[in-house]
Amino acid sequence: MANDRLWWEREDLCYRDGRLNFGGRELAALVEAAGTPTFVYNAARVRDNLQRLRAALLSQGVEHDAFYAIKANRYAPLVTYLKLLGRCGIDACSPAELRYARQVGFEEAEISYTGTSVSDSDLDCLQRHPGVHVNCDSISTIRRLGQRCPGRRIGIRVNPELGAGYNEKLRYAGAKATKFGIYRDRFEEAVATARAAGMRVEALHFHFGSGYLEDSIEVLDQVLERVGALLDAHPEIRTLNIGGGLGVPLTEGDVAIDLGRWAAIVARHVVRRGIRIQVEPGDYLMKDAGVLLVRVNTVEDKARTRFVGVDAGFNIQNLAAYYQTPFIVAPLRRVAGAPLERVTIAGNINEAIDLLAEDVELPALAEGDLLALLNAGGYGSSSSSNHCMRGEFREYLLLSQE
Repeated sequence: MANDRLWWEREDLCYRDGRLNFGGRELAALVEAAGTPTFVYNAARVRDNLQRLRAALLSQGVEHDAFYAIKANRYAPLVTYLKLLGRCGIDACSPAELRYARQVGFEEAEISYTGTSVSDSDLDCLQRHPGVHVNCDSISTIRRLGQRCPGRRIGIRVNPELGAGYNEKLRYAGAKATKFGIYRDRFEEAVATARAAGMRVEALHFHFGSGYLEDSIEVLDQVLERVGALLDAHPEIRTLNIGGGLGVPLTEGDVAIDLGRWAAIVARHVVRRGIRIQVEPGDYLMKDAGVLLVRVNTVEDKARTRFVGVDAGFNIQNLAAYYQTPFIVAPLRRVAGAPLERVTIAGNINEAIDLLAEDVELPALAEGDLLALLNAGGYGSSSSSNHCMRGEFREYLLLSQE
């Protein structure tokens, strides 16, 4: 019934006759064949997320290119799908990611490389890929790249000294010094270092945090104001990479970012300057396009807390443990109006931080029940480990049945 619809449900992720459906498939039926733990990704949701972002920019007359941040999820069928879709390039941050993108079929000109603490071997790889655009986030990188690639066109990553994100752990800039980018007080030195090496600075890059929502959109406006001053001082720079970082609602009280307002803010700063932008959505494309399916193996009360143990841990999907970003927990079968109880979802790793969801309200669960952790599509499998030798999982890509 409509009144029983949960706040996070949408057309491609909802209960139908009490069974959780995703991308037009009943997840419980998929588990029968796949087992658990299993990541499931909806290709159509990824496509629609990318198209919605691009349409917002086009509506404001913003010339742009999109580069998918492959660190968010490098599942080969998914990355291949994006290549065949033909609407974005790849944002890479390591030589292995660069080579991976090339192996999937992306051309050098479709790859933007933004690394940090870049080694000489990293730079040797970049030298072998002259068509890849490189954003340098330190003067050291500029100097050493210039020794190898005089005449190369580059971008400079700047630190805007303002940050926003899901929480403090996910802010890449701010009052506290971070390792990312070149600060304003050394920007001219960075440009001079590039010129001394015969390199041309053709782009600026910034990324101020991961997971900013509507309540933080003013930070983007302030960052663009600061970066705009650098662009005005260097009219030869015609491209601005605004990074990624757009978030999705994780709790019922979160307000989704208004892409129309977001694009209008970008347009106000770049259109009058004739600047082309680049954007690097990774988690924004993938987070709500993926779920992690797990099976309950233990239900037990301990010290007035009901723990529900499952067959996956923070080594499979670490966002809750490392960054305190919550998952939405959804039973694969749901009875409308069933009484709720407060539980904590515990993983199977022998570490105190291995709690996937704390103090959440769910219908009564029994051992053997199946759950879906929602918003698990980004920074899950790509960040996984074999800690406690429990690193085994499966991944499936759902393609449209249209």
